[in-house]
Amino acid sequence: MARQDIESREVAGGVAKNRGSTSFSSSSYVIEDTETQWTSWLVPMFVVANIAVFVVVMYINNCPKHNDGLHGKCVARFLERFSFQPLRENPLFGPSAATLEKMGALESTKVVNKHQAWRLITCIWLHAGVFHLIANMLCLVFIGIRLEQQFGFVRIGVIYLVSGLGGSVLSSLFIQNNISVGASGALFGLLGAMLSELFTNWTIYTNKAAALITLLVIIAINLGIGILPHVNNFAHVGGFFTGFLLGFVLLPRPKYGWLEQRNLPGGGVGLRSKYNTYQYVLWIVSAVLLIAGFTVALVMLFRGENANSRCHWCHYLNCVPTSRWKCD
Repeated sequence: MARQDIESREVAGGVAKNRGSTSFSSSSYVIEDTETQWTSWLVPMFVVANIAVFVVVMYINNCPKHNDGLHGKCVARFLERFSFQPLRENPLFGPSAATLEKMGALESTKVVNKHQAWRLITCIWLHAGVFHLIANMLCLVFIGIRLEQQFGFVRIGVIYLVSGLGGSVLSSLFIQNNISVGASGALFGLLGAMLSELFTNWTIYTNKAAALITLLVIIAINLGIGILPHVNNFAHVGGFFTGFLLGFVLLPRPKYGWLEQRNLPGGGVGLRSKYNTYQYVLWIVSAVLLIAGFTVALVMLFRGENANSRCHWCHYLNCVPTSRWKCD
């Protein structure tokens, strides 16, 4: 799929490290207080929705009817209209780029010139193929369910959707000649929120260094994979920093001992502030940066600016050429 920037190379095994009231591992990431866990239902619904959208896309794609034969025959033709595009055209076992574009793939020129801003959201629910879909959904299950159990569906849903939007906006500013699909920006937002949640709730965790190193390694591996060709790392970076800032705003925990003091006889009369001072500071700074960042990015986008002209080295964040591959 020559025109497609896909986000299909997440390290599912890397992000499969569960994070929660017990640990990343059983001994390195323990929270010192206990809270009632929520029942996770939104993340499973997101998974079902992504799968359903992929089925609809394949139904509309209808390879046997629309394949021109230039790249070979449809794959798995026994599936009839659900069969995949030739592997020379799409090695991920999925639809054509034309179908993805028709269904709402991100394309900067259409967002700006044809006022199709809805593509900034619809692209999050599209996937380039079966492998792309499976990798992203495994990551979503491993990361999202535990976060939703801890913080509830509202906060995790907001982080997922806004981070996906942040990834789409940054991608549109830097990648203007290709289409892009995938939930990776939203998934990286959840990773970013996990990191900021560790920082903002630092005082209530044990084995802090082990938890921080583990999470940083997972993030570094996944961002590192993004510099390979055909992977839209700008969506990863945009989603990650959006989720990182949102984590400071939406995921602070009461300081250690506050819940117990509140439940004392007298209702905690004279109880000190629910949060530490640094948590309030991080909340304010992150909210300001988030609003300012989205405002500047959206103004640049709808003015039709190419961010590469303002940052001549930023393309290396998306792909680093080597003797084995080119980035064109």
